[in-house]
Amino acid sequence: MTSNSISAQVRKLVIQRASGCCEYCLIHQDFSIYTHEIDHIIAVKHGGETTADNLALSCLSCNHHKGSDFATIDQVTKEIVPLFNPRRQVWDKHFYLEGTRIEGKTQIGQETARLLQFNVSNRVLERQVLMSQGLYP
Repeated sequence: MTSNSISAQVRKLVIQRASGCCEYCLIHQDFSIYTHEIDHIIAVKHGGETTADNLALSCLSCNHHKGSDFATIDQVTKEIVPLFNPRRQVWDKHFYLEGTRIEGKTQIGQETARLLQFNVSNRVLERQVLMSQGLYP
């Protein structure tokens, strides 16, 4: 397997492990307009490997906003903050739902929510519709 080629077996494992949900915002593949993507948590260009331990299922919006980033700059403290890593961290320890908004409990959660734009209006509305039908989270 090349450094950026993902085998069908590994792709299947990543999807099953995530139960078909984006590992960042928790939206299920069945309720996304676009197919979820396999994200390199640490991008290949930063030395990340194409192994199950470095891959996460990501909706198009989260993957687009994350890009090859694995850290960001805290807008208040100006410190470098790592982004949430679904292979090494537990979602509930870093995030919580406040109605239809995904809020950060920790600096990692807050900065990940900001960078991945969890709470822009169209994403909040999407969660609101799904929640009203019992389909989210």
